[in-house]
Formats: sequence, structure tokens, C-alpha cells
Amino acid sequence: ESDTGLYVCLNTFLGVGKDFLALHYQKTGNQVFLHILRKKIEDENADGDSGEVHPKKITKLGIGIEGGYMPESSKIAYEDHYSIVVYPSLQSVSLPNKELPEVINIAVAAIQAADSASRLEELQAAAGTWDGEKRHVSKYAENLVQLDNGVKVSPRNWKCSRCDLKENLWMNLTDGTILCGRKFFDGSGGNNHAVEYYQQTKYPLAVKLGTITPSGGDVYSYAEDDMVEDPYLAKHLAHFGICITQMEKTDKSMLELELDYNQRIGEWSVIQESDSELSPLCGPGYTGLVNLGNSCYLNSVLQVLFSIDEFSKSYFPPNSLFESCPSDPSQDFNAQMAKVAYGLLSGKYSMPAPTLPNIKSIDQVGIKLNMFKSLVGKGHQEFSTKRQQDAQEFFLHLINLIERNNTISNTPNPAHFLKHQIEERVECSRSNKVSYMTRTEYLIPLPIPLDKATNIPEVLDYEERKRKAEANNDTSRIEIVRPQVPLEACFDAFISPETVGDFYSTAINAKTTAYKSTKLKTFPDYLMIQLKKFTFDDNWVPKKLDVAVEVPDRIDLSRLRATGLQPHEEKLPDFKPHSSDDSNGNSSSSSISFDSNVLSQLCEMGFSVNACKRAMFNTQNTGVESALNWLFEHQGDPDINDPFGQESPSA
Repeated sequence: ESDTGLYVCLNTFLGVGKDFLALHYQKTGNQVFLHILRKKIEDENADGDSGEVHPKKITKLGIGIEGGYMPESSKIAYEDHYSIVVYPSLQSVSLPNKELPEVINIAVAAIQAADSASRLEELQAAAGTWDGEKRHVSKYAENLVQLDNGVKVSPRNWKCSRCDLKENLWMNLTDGTILCGRKFFDGSGGNNHAVEYYQQTKYPLAVKLGTITPSGGDVYSYAEDDMVEDPYLAKHLAHFGICITQMEKTDKSMLELELDYNQRIGEWSVIQESDSELSPLCGPGYTGLVNLGNSCYLNSVLQVLFSIDEFSKSYFPPNSLFESCPSDPSQDFNAQMAKVAYGLLSGKYSMPAPTLPNIKSIDQVGIKLNMFKSLVGKGHQEFSTKRQQDAQEFFLHLINLIERNNTISNTPNPAHFLKHQIEERVECSRSNKVSYMTRTEYLIPLPIPLDKATNIPEVLDYEERKRKAEANNDTSRIEIVRPQVPLEACFDAFISPETVGDFYSTAINAKTTAYKSTKLKTFPDYLMIQLKKFTFDDNWVPKKLDVAVEVPDRIDLSRLRATGLQPHEEKLPDFKPHSSDDSNGNSSSSSISFDSNVLSQLCEMGFSVNACKRAMFNTQNTGVESALNWLFEHQGDPDINDPFGQESPSA
């Protein structure tokens, strides 16, 4: 879609931009290219202005992706122009042209008929993709009981039978009762009358009025507690006098509401600065990354890393990396990192999007990282899919790839600017003797102490007003008040000592409690932090903290510095297993005591029993986190899964 288009080598079938034609010619000697130039035009058949009564149904919770909500850009179509170009003269021959050699016409036809690389990757990933919005057919649909109560429902002008609400209405498919939907946590939505009715009657299915079109409607199963498909919806509606072929969409579907809600409420509006008038920026370092469908975790990590000058210099300018890359750069990690760097930092792709009459333009075109995402996710159980992922986990995965592919000559390892050492100090509560352990990390996880919020009175007042509103069925919206926790308090929580139970002390040869504290032995040039916003409720169900962390422009990190063994401290003796002889006289370590709860948690994460025991042994039974860190650091050890106890494990 660039002004100069794409040049596809008819020998290697690799796509090359005009800026790199000379390099491709220099490396391969190939001269003949299919030039594809894509021009943007207004789509006269797009939804909205075409007079189409039934707009395309949204089937996926996403923006700008197939099946999701398509903004103004959905009114744009593309027109492709093809020609043969010979390098270096750049002589061009328009296509189709019967006078060209048959072998060229065959190659061109094959390229034009082939799916794009990104499309093939999408199809391949789809086999292992979980779609959170894919609705199953309700088990109640086929044999749904419908009462012959004489109820006939009007095709419009609906109202809740228990209150005056005229929006967010659901019709029960068993008896035709019309009731309002659930109340949202901000006070908007309905008054919960539909769900209360189900609790009284156990009638399972309801359809949202206003979403019914000839292609279907939003059906919710209270019994299955999920949005479902009802293949017999037309028959079920006809029972109450509703002709589905005559219905038109007058209300937002649940997917549309969730999209609106995600943009209007919560962190999204803060991140996007929804109420601010912003001026779009263009130029080097201001290039946007297109969301490929749940790829925001990847985009955000790359934007942060390439905003670091020392990191970027390893990949930009990319000329030397491109010159030394193998014949297929799509499979070379360093070449793909250099390609990302060029896209983000050159400024070539950071420019206002071209405008067309009657179409509101987006701020800039941006770039799509299909090839990069395919490569870094290759063979990975999670990152090879289109599922949502955790940015911190992807960051560590990417750092691992950088370390493994660090073959760039005359350039510092880009990961070294983030590397630092963590020092863990463990003190026996009975002997007061200590041990120190060091490990390498690339980021530190910071807990968020809600009790250190600076606006606790305001938060408590908000929660009380919210509770009263819910009790009184008050639908008025209440402005959300989040706890505001200073970043300094998070650092203080990180270095605060924690109590470790069932700690085996080698000083007393018995179990006791210990006090563990964590600090930084070395400081990196750039300190990456992870705010631990996920916690567990009283039922051990994961939940995300709705909290704002206040980040100052300057912060003193001196209190994070580790001091090492002090003159007045005495080290704990080395942890040695007590040996016992079996009936054959062989030494074993069966007398070593391992915390069964810790061992079980580690095994549930996919590690072998022997690896988990080895980790607990080398971290002196100080808990799950210490053992897990040891496992990550030593997971490449050749003996990590060997039977534990037959020989001393490596520290």
C-alpha cells in the first residue's frame, strides 16, 4: 500500500521494497520482479451509504479486524496494478501482456492466485486458536418448551414489564415476558429484572429485542450463563407472533456494547486520553503498529524496547544486518528485528494516511508485523496463536530470543542494557544466621499495596455509594474512584521482608520460619518493572486490581541496593541432604523434607518432580517464587530432570 508498491522476485518469490531492490540484486543477482502497486479507492458498496438494511453482523470482539467492528476505513477498497520490472534499469512492462515469455506469465498468475503470507499464517494459527466470542448452540434450543399463553409481542415499542425501561430489553422465549437486562458495575444498563425472572421460573433462553434481523439475534442462556446460538430462533419468535424476516436492528448487540464499554469506561479511556484534544505526531520514532487481532501485548513491548536508544542501535540502521542475513530473511530473527526497527524508526511509515472524499482518514497508516509475529511465535504454544497474551511473558520470551540470537558483530548485546542481578537474603528466625542467593533478571515484579493508597477515604466513600445504589436499584451512573498508589510504595513492598514458613534451617537442622527480603545487587541501564495487577480473591479466583499507580518523573532507587553479607552476620551452613542406606547399602536422600504444597504447585506448572525437588533443594525450601526463578534460570541444564538424590545437584 506504499507509494512505491511491492516488488516480488520471480526467482525467490520474496517481496522487497524499492529501497532494498539494490541490496536484493547484489545478494542474489535476480533482476526480474513482479511490481504490485495498490491504490486506495472509495468502496461504493460499503455498509452505511449503500442503503443496506441489515449491516454486517459483528461476530468478534475486536476493532478493525475481520468479523469485528470496522470503522470508517471499511468504506475503503483497494485497486491493484501489476507490471513486470527489470532491475537495475527499472524498465517496466504493464500486465497482462501476452508477448511476455510463458514462464513469466505462469509465475505471475501463481503469485496473483496465492493467498498472502499473512492469510496463510492466520489460517494455520486458527487451528489452535480459542475464540472467546465463538458461541455454541444452546442445549435448550432444540426442545425448548414454549407456553401457549396467547402472548403476542409487538415488533416495536417495547417496555420492561416490571419497570419503565425501554432499552436493553430481553424477551423470554418460553413465555414471551419482556424484562430489562443486567445492571453494569457503573450503574448503567438495566435493573436485573430478566435474570431475577429466570431465578424464579428457570425459563432458560431470552433474546435481546432490537438485535433481531433475518440473520438472527443475540440469545442468552441463563441456565448456561453464556451467550448462545439458537438455530430455531425464527420458530421460537413466530410462536409469539414475531416474523423474523421483517425485523430490523434497532439496538446495539452485546458485542457492540462491550466494545463501546471498553472504550468508554476504565483504563481504556485513561490510556487513550479520550477527553483530550491531541495532535497526531508523525516522523521517526512515532510510527504506529497495527493491531493484528489480540496483538497489543506484542506491539506495546516492541514500542517500549525500541524507544531505548541503546537497544535500537543494535538493529538500526539495518543495512549491515540485511547484508549478512541468509537467503530467506523471513526466518532470520535478527533480520526481522532490524525490519521492525526500520519500520518504527526510519519515519518512512509514519505519515498521515491519504484521504479520500467523504471518508474520514485515520491519523497514520502504521505498519503490520505479521512476519515478525509469525517468526517469534513459531513453535510456542501460546505466542503462535491469536489468543490474548501477557505482555510480561512475551517480554521475557523476546529477551530469550535476543540472547540466543546474539550474533551481531561489533554491537553490544541489546539485552544487556536491561540485565541485572537480584540478591535474596534469607534469615533463620531462631539462629539469626543468613544466606544470600543471586540470580539474573531482566525486570522486577512490583506488588501493589492497596493499603498505601493516597485516597483511601475517597475510595471507601465511592464503594459505599456504589453499594447503596445497587441495593436501591439506582441506575444513575457513579463516577469511578480508583485507589491511587504511589510507585514508591510498590518499591517499598518489593523490598519488604516476608515470612517463609516450614523453612528448613541448616543451622538448627530443623524446620522453622525465616525472613526473606529481595533487593538489587546490580542496577541495569534501564530498569523494566511489572506492576502485579492480578491477585486472587477469597475463593482463589484470579482477578485484576482496578487501581491507578502514580509514577513520578524522578525517583530515588538507592533503597533497592543490596548490601551483601555484613561483618556482623554469620552464614547458614551449606544445605546437605541427610543420607540413609537402603537394603542394598545404596545412599539415598529420602530423608530430605520437601514442602508438599510447594512441590505440587511447581509440578502443576509443567515441571518434572525431579526438577522441582532440585529447585527447592537449591533455594533452601524458601518457597514457590524462589524455586520457580531457579527453574527458569536452569531449565536448560542437561541434568535438571535426572533422578534427584543419586548425586549432588548443581547449584
